[in-house]
Amino acid sequence: MRRHVIIGRFGTKDNVVVPVARDEHETLFPLVIGENSLNFGLSDVLSNLKKLKVFPSEVAVDLMILAAHVYAADTRISRTTESQDTWTREIRLVVPVSDPNLWSGAVKQIVRLLNFLTGDRWSVGFRSRPKPLAKIVEKATKGLLGSPFTGVSLFSGGLDSLIGTIDALESGETYLLVSHAGDGATSKAQDLCYAKLKENYKKVDFNRLRFWLNIPNEVFKEIKSEDTTRGRSFLFFSLGVLAGSGINQPFTLQVPENGLIALNVPLDTLRLGSLSTRTTHPFYMNSWNELLEQLGINGKLDNPYWNKTKGEMVANCANKKVLNETIKLSLSCSSPTKGRWHKITTQHCGYCLPCLIRRASIKKDPTTYTLQNLDTQTLDTLHSEGQQIRSFQLAIKRLAKNPDLANILIYKPGPLPHDPKIISELANVYKRGMAEVGKLLSKVKTKPQ
Repeated sequence: MRRHVIIGRFGTKDNVVVPVARDEHETLFPLVIGENSLNFGLSDVLSNLKKLKVFPSEVAVDLMILAAHVYAADTRISRTTESQDTWTREIRLVVPVSDPNLWSGAVKQIVRLLNFLTGDRWSVGFRSRPKPLAKIVEKATKGLLGSPFTGVSLFSGGLDSLIGTIDALESGETYLLVSHAGDGATSKAQDLCYAKLKENYKKVDFNRLRFWLNIPNEVFKEIKSEDTTRGRSFLFFSLGVLAGSGINQPFTLQVPENGLIALNVPLDTLRLGSLSTRTTHPFYMNSWNELLEQLGINGKLDNPYWNKTKGEMVANCANKKVLNETIKLSLSCSSPTKGRWHKITTQHCGYCLPCLIRRASIKKDPTTYTLQNLDTQTLDTLHSEGQQIRSFQLAIKRLAKNPDLANILIYKPGPLPHDPKIISELANVYKRGMAEVGKLLSKVKTKPQ
């Protein structure tokens, strides 16, 4: 087990001495290449925003730089080799920002947010950027018309994201869709869905910002990488806020996610804590809004579907024709490339948690699944094809015996608001969501084989 410190550097001339403890493994994080170009694609995203007439704030750029540190640490520091319990890492970040005093006032909130999201122990400190790079963002040219966008939405290529985008486009607002390209399968789904939406909404003026943050392995020397990526949403949200800060008006970043996934109540004791993702959990979303307020960023995050099941999102989509044409292009699977070892093309597996919730939500499902039929054979609970399904079945059975358990179970992933009305809504969406999956799995047989 080793503690880690990641120190952001703004170019070769940035040689500020940062004290490092004897038991900390130091990684210098090169944020600038050449004289003044931000590394890891960050300059490209600012250039692309400029082309869209979007000029973000310096504080939002700071947030994106912080997110790059978080994403790098999360994906390049192995939980297995670098923690005492094969999960909880100890990570310290030292981040160059435009206003250290402003950011230092938000440290407690940032640490609280990151600890909740990833299950690690984070420490964050801030220092001034070097003077030549104290200002990074170009200002809009005088006389130039302001940003054409009135809203921002995350666009992941998933089904919930697709529905959220269709609903947004039908609302008459002008949206900027924000995507993190990610792996090949995710990127392809985003491209296909976006092209189909452009085809169907020719008269609607919307656009897309894409970004792929890739941290080379050689940046983190002598450390194995990590594949759990619990911290990805910090990067996604930061990218959305970066775009939102430049649209010249108070903004809402739409984060579409059904209520069952947003709560993500563990199905069994093996999925406690950060082993279940907390990307859109109400506490995490609220924590982000508190952070934005502390930083003086005039925007907020919103999940408009927090009290809807995925099936309800599908049923109530504002344009079912477009949805039905596009739904097969969206990607929900947690690991669509896992079939490559069996020479199966990239596709939905059909039995992971997101796939099961997707299947339960669509009445006439055009999606191709590796496990196309769930009830034609008994599924082995000792293998991946049956494990998640059996966990769902046990959780659904337990809830059916005692529906009031929902009022307790929804607290397992994390704290919730004190508003009784919101708690009631969350408990109900959990019960309805589990009932949707229960209907899908009612005839499915599982046992250890």
